[in-house]
Amino acid sequence: MSSKRKIAVVITARPSYSRVKTVLKAIDEHSGLQLQLIVAASALLERYGSAVNYIEKDGFEIAARVFNVLEGENLTAAAKTTGIGILELSTVFDNLKPDIVVTVADRFETMATAISASYMNIPLAHIQGGEVTGNIDEKVRHAITKLADYHFVASESAKQRVIKLGENFEMVFNTGCPSIDIASEVEKRNGLTFNPYEKYGGVGSYPDLSKGYIVVMQHPVTNEYQNSRKHIEATLKAVQKLNLPTLWFWPNVDAGADGTSTGIRSFREKYKMENVHFFKNMEGDDFLNLLHNSICLVGNSSVGIRECAFLGIPVVNIGTRQNKRDRGNNVTDVDYDEVEIEKAINDIIKTNKRTKSDVYGGGNAGKKIAELLNILPLQFHKTINY
Repeated sequence: MSSKRKIAVVITARPSYSRVKTVLKAIDEHSGLQLQLIVAASALLERYGSAVNYIEKDGFEIAARVFNVLEGENLTAAAKTTGIGILELSTVFDNLKPDIVVTVADRFETMATAISASYMNIPLAHIQGGEVTGNIDEKVRHAITKLADYHFVASESAKQRVIKLGENFEMVFNTGCPSIDIASEVEKRNGLTFNPYEKYGGVGSYPDLSKGYIVVMQHPVTNEYQNSRKHIEATLKAVQKLNLPTLWFWPNVDAGADGTSTGIRSFREKYKMENVHFFKNMEGDDFLNLLHNSICLVGNSSVGIRECAFLGIPVVNIGTRQNKRDRGNNVTDVDYDEVEIEKAINDIIKTNKRTKSDVYGGGNAGKKIAELLNILPLQFHKTINY
């Protein structure tokens, strides 16, 4: 029998994979650890970019697949998807018998992982806890913190917040964000190293990228999901008016994603949008390479707060999705307003300034986390007195 410690990592969405790819690699290469990779939820679905294809291409062996996404992309579907996830993941954990389960960030599917592991007395490690955003994700994130036994946070303020939530300070580690590991490698490259149209297909026009382009990635906000179409239309109008070469990425599977997607499709049918090309997904390092060579990122993705801070990429952050999150000076916050969005992009073009920040670490988080998973005592209950 293998004496290696079995580490089950659950990937539920395309952002989760890019966030922890270097952690998976470090676990897989560690002499004392055995990786049990579980791919679930939207990470398995073609309409959201089939993250599972990139996982397999990168050479990772998948121990189990969990199909638990309930169609609907509304609040009821999200709650029921979480319930199905608890049922399915409990069976997977029972079969694999991991020593530690690792869960990532704050999506609703992540809650299923945390609940299953906790009720089965399996030690739970949480990556990216302690952050604040001011929406439903924050509730989920803090709830997972209370269920988790080990905390691998991405910033010093996040560490202090987890400790203030009552967690044992000896089990809270500021490892930095694993996605910065990839960004630190991308930073070393000169220019765009691939043709995005040839490699990833997509739909729409094929604008010339040689003289600069912007990248758009905007997701619905769960507690504002009824306004998701209105929100995306403001961004569409601003981008159309600017007429800059634009590479636009499809939203996550969240409540309101139907409104976002419908808004994009309807606008695309009404206007030619000769400056815009649309993609479903892209490998993490390619996406960062694309961002690194862009004029700016527009939207509300956390990549603008994390990796773009490290790389110094200007970001027009729209709306409330990233409220209160630690950020560098690369971010300009605007409302869901066509005029504000257009002005912010124009200001970035005029100033042409890049400001880097290491608020989310310097690029060695994956190895740090793997080493901690190897040496931490196995525990599945809180040891601190409240």
